[in-house]
Amino acid sequence: MTERIYTAGLVVIGDEILSGRTHDKNIAQVASWLQVQGIRLSEVRVVPDVIERIVEAVNALREAYDYLFTTGGIGPTHDDITVDAVAEALGVPVVIHPQARALLEKYYSDKPGGLNESRLRMARVPEGAELIPNHMSGAPGIKLGNIHLMAGVPHITAGMLDALTGTLEGGAPLLSETVGCWTPESEVADILRQVEQAHQECQLGSYPFFRDGRVGANFVVRSTSEGELRSCVDSLCDGLATAGFDFTPGGI
Repeated sequence: MTERIYTAGLVVIGDEILSGRTHDKNIAQVASWLQVQGIRLSEVRVVPDVIERIVEAVNALREAYDYLFTTGGIGPTHDDITVDAVAEALGVPVVIHPQARALLEKYYSDKPGGLNESRLRMARVPEGAELIPNHMSGAPGIKLGNIHLMAGVPHITAGMLDALTGTLEGGAPLLSETVGCWTPESEVADILRQVEQAHQECQLGSYPFFRDGRVGANFVVRSTSEGELRSCVDSLCDGLATAGFDFTPGGI
C-alpha cells in the first residue's frame, strides 16, 4: 500500500444503455470494487455501439488513468464490437485466443448447437491479450496492458471483478463515513466549507433528500487516512451541534 492515488476510467458500451431500455448497474459495482482495491474511479463515458466512438473513448481514458475498464459489447452478436474497437485503438490485430476457444468448447459441449461461429466470436481478443476468468457463462473477459474488457451483464461483470480481486496495484482504500442532518443543505453550507478547508486530506460531499415531508441531507466524508477521517467527522458533528442542528451519525 502506498500514498499514491491510483485512478481508473470506465467506458460503458451499448446502444441499449443510451436508449434507456437497459438500466446500467455496472458503474456502481465497478466503482465500489475499485475503492476496495485502493483505486478511484475518476471518469465514466457511455458510448454507443460505434467503433469510432469506442476507439476515441478507450484511447482518451487509457492514457489519462492508471487503469481502464469497459463493460458491454463482448458477446456473440454482430453488434458486439468492443474487441474490434480496442484492437484498433491499440493498433493490433484480432485473433482467436486458444485458451478462450478451449473454454468455450467445453462450456458448449453439451448444449444445442455446440460452439458455432457466433459463439466463437467470444474467443476473439486483441493480439497479446490475457483472459479474465468467467465462471458464469464460459466466455472470459479480456486484459491487455491497463485495459480490462468485461461483460455488460451485471452478475457476470461481478464474477469477473471477483477474479481480478487482489491482482491490481493500488493505493490506500478510500474510507468513508456519513452524518445525516434534518436541515436544508443551504443552511449548513458555511459549516461544510469550513470543515473541509480545515481537513485538506478529506473530501466532504452533501447529498440532499426529501422524506416524509421533511428536508434533510447526508454528509459523506471520505479520506484514505482513518485518523483524518475521524477528525473531520468529529469537527463536522461539533459544528452542527454548536449551530443547533439535529444530526445523526451514520446517516439518515
